[in-house]
Amino acid sequence: MSNQNLFIYEFEELYKILSEIKKDINVDLDKASENQLSEINQRSNSLIFTRKKIPDVDNQIIFDKFPVSIFKLLEKINIEFLKKNFSEQSEIEIGTYKFNLNSREMYKEKTKIKLTEKEINSIIYLNKAGESVKIQELQSKVWGYQSELETHTVETHIYRLRKKILKIFNDENFIISDKNGYKIIKEK
Repeated sequence: MSNQNLFIYEFEELYKILSEIKKDINVDLDKASENQLSEINQRSNSLIFTRKKIPDVDNQIIFDKFPVSIFKLLEKINIEFLKKNFSEQSEIEIGTYKFNLNSREMYKEKTKIKLTEKEINSIIYLNKAGESVKIQELQSKVWGYQSELETHTVETHIYRLRKKILKIFNDENFIISDKNGYKIIKEK
């Protein structure tokens, strides 16, 4: 079963065609009624396929150019799901901060800072861990250092990142260090 849902709205012919090839496409297929549109629009893994624009619905594919080959149709569906997934994965929220992974920016309200790739990767890794992460683990997982050589790369980068966050956001507790390593504090 797929985790992508394609709903067909007021487009019976298309629903019949896609139903026939359902086993060959990588989406779950269903019809949508007018009173379901708002709920479907809120789902992160769903798109609504329609012939004409539906007001106040973001997650829709409007397809009004016919005839079209089935391959072009399936390509359009796949591209729309890829764009949706890319867009949703480009922005995350950690505590009171938001992060745009594409532009590598951290922001809160109208204040933002630019981050390096290693800084954003460190924050994401620490956030996913949910607990303190040892320096050696960050060194291996974020920097790719497998050696047991003595290096202070992680400490230096985290120090500079904490200093940058303190200067711009006046937050000295977003990334803390304890006896077990580094940890993100997600206070709201």
